[in-house]
Amino acid sequence: MAETRPPDSGGVGTIRGTLAALFRRFGYRRGGTESAGKTVTFGDAAVVKGSLAWTIPSLLVILAVWYLATNVWGMPQEWVEHGEQVRAGLSADESYGQRDLLRDCEASQENPGDYPGLPPCSYTQWVSERVLPSPAQLWDASWNFALYGYSGFSMWDHLWLSFSRLAKGLFWGVILGVPIGLAMGLSNRWRGVFDPIVELLRPIPPLALIPLFIVWFGIGEEGKVNLLLFASIWIMVIAARSGVLAVNISKVHAAYSLGASKSQILRHVILPNALPEILTGVRVAIGVCWGTLVAAELLGASAGLGFTIFKARQFFLLDLMLSAVILISILGVTMDIVMRMAEKRLIPWRGRG
Repeated sequence: MAETRPPDSGGVGTIRGTLAALFRRFGYRRGGTESAGKTVTFGDAAVVKGSLAWTIPSLLVILAVWYLATNVWGMPQEWVEHGEQVRAGLSADESYGQRDLLRDCEASQENPGDYPGLPPCSYTQWVSERVLPSPAQLWDASWNFALYGYSGFSMWDHLWLSFSRLAKGLFWGVILGVPIGLAMGLSNRWRGVFDPIVELLRPIPPLALIPLFIVWFGIGEEGKVNLLLFASIWIMVIAARSGVLAVNISKVHAAYSLGASKSQILRHVILPNALPEILTGVRVAIGVCWGTLVAAELLGASAGLGFTIFKARQFFLLDLMLSAVILISILGVTMDIVMRMAEKRLIPWRGRG
């Protein structure tokens, strides 16, 4: 008997396979594939990959609550039509949004004669747009930011300048911090030399040093990068030192018994076992540097996402401020995903032994 096959779904299977591969690439699992053969899964970090079935509803709930809280309810239909008529009569470079309609609505309550032919206006809004812009307002502001930029620079210029400053400060923080941390974990002498410096400077908030960094390095790029370097270097020192201290001494003894030299032990035993702590330190430093970047761009910057936030604050442009904040969040998440992929490639044994 000939084998029967289901009809071709027109590429749906290929699309599903591509999406599944993409989600697996970012650490998401449909569930049950890796842990099916394990008798114990609770407490096993190797089987915790994230669940897309929970991620998407979580994001949808956040968006729904945001929309319901900022949306206008109960406004008379005549006023809604009034807003549509005003928008239809404006030119391309003019705008009349929800904020303007609500302003007219509130003004009509005090002076109803200024709006003849319209009934008394009232509405319900749980969270005012003066406190939190609605998703539609945020989308419009983000679209205008992408099309026209802000303060003489395009959105991509702001993005690139902020990212390049963070990358430079983080790079030098890793380059300087990791060797110092390794030295502190491997040598009594270097531990004694660096321990007072690290413990004295590590608790100082980077934002408290902004006036000093202006005096020392000026208001150019050097001051911003050095402030981010200061924010990241101590995290990397502590992470590298903790990584060395977490190395199982039995592995070191085994390497010595096989005739390994100190350089071989450092390269093949200590560094691979300290790498998980170092990469975790990089992920923590990325978040701290993004938080410091906004303040770092106060040092005489004329462009950047932090500059955009503070410049928009002067004109109370909450939607533009939130657009810049979300761009920072997207860049931070992207960098964190890259670090997760690096962890899978460099330390595939993590959580398995």
